[in-house]
Amino acid sequence: MNSPSPSRPPAVGAAPAAPPIALDALTFVGAGLVRPECVLTNAAGDLFTADWRGGVAHLRPDGRQALYAGAGPDGLALKPNGIALLRDGSFLLAHLGSDEGGVFRLWRDGRVAPWLLQVDGVDLPPTNFVVEDAAGRFWVTVSTRLRPRALGYRRSCNDGFIVRVDARGAAIVADGLGYANEVAVHPSGRWLYVNETFGRRLSRCALHPDGSLGAREVVTEFGPGTFPDGLAFDEQGHAWIVSIVSNRLIRVAPDGTPTTWLEEADAEHLARVEAAYEAGTMDRAHLDRVPSRRLRNISSIAFGGADRRTAVLGCLLGDRLAVLGLPAAGAAPAHWTYR
Repeated sequence: MNSPSPSRPPAVGAAPAAPPIALDALTFVGAGLVRPECVLTNAAGDLFTADWRGGVAHLRPDGRQALYAGAGPDGLALKPNGIALLRDGSFLLAHLGSDEGGVFRLWRDGRVAPWLLQVDGVDLPPTNFVVEDAAGRFWVTVSTRLRPRALGYRRSCNDGFIVRVDARGAAIVADGLGYANEVAVHPSGRWLYVNETFGRRLSRCALHPDGSLGAREVVTEFGPGTFPDGLAFDEQGHAWIVSIVSNRLIRVAPDGTPTTWLEEADAEHLARVEAAYEAGTMDRAHLDRVPSRRLRNISSIAFGGADRRTAVLGCLLGDRLAVLGLPAAGAAPAHWTYR
């Protein structure tokens, strides 16, 4: 999985067609959330989001809100980026520390225990994402080994990797990625997809029954203003991609054709970001100072509601979550029936 296929699918341009979803159609849920980057939903109507107060915020169907939080070993202040809901109601947290990473398990009473701190004998760098698949395997991503991480905000970044965790233990199964971000198994079970945020592409590799991966294939490459972060599938096998900076929601067909469904971008800010990206000087400020009227640097997507046609969008800069209706039902995640 170290080199893309020679085919180069269509790219999303700088000026996509007018999105079919108006910003005024959005509603919002939650209050006082802190960096709710990753969102999860279940069949009971619960909504869970990562929260930098050290855990997971729970938005209940009746509107009540709770925070499950705790400290790691030696008082480590956890910075959950990706989260996973486990069958017993506890959570896995991908810790995006300044210098250290790893995956920790959080129980709702505030107990915390290390779950994965090393792979192949090496301490995990700041860790981006964790997800369970239908076969009970877990997939973990590390975006970059570079320090500081902002050095990975470059087209040249190629040191992100994917870890598979199963009954055999943990192993790096894909390396050389352009800032590995969210991963998801295709509804067919035949492919593992990954967003390469600053490589600006959606890639995939064949997923074999034993959990091994085939060679990387590029599904589509994205153009100016698109930095793919969040990823989820609908039941028709289309990938829904959330782009940071440009606040874009893009549906990618199985053949790689992209359609922009939602966008809130400031042209002047995008021009500054593009100039920095091309010059190799893009930094954290380009992500943290995104001007917008309603969306606050959206970063992830989960399909909720009884028919899974209600999308909830996580974000990096807001304290609540955007909600919108979509025409396609999301594929049920592995945790859909977990309470």
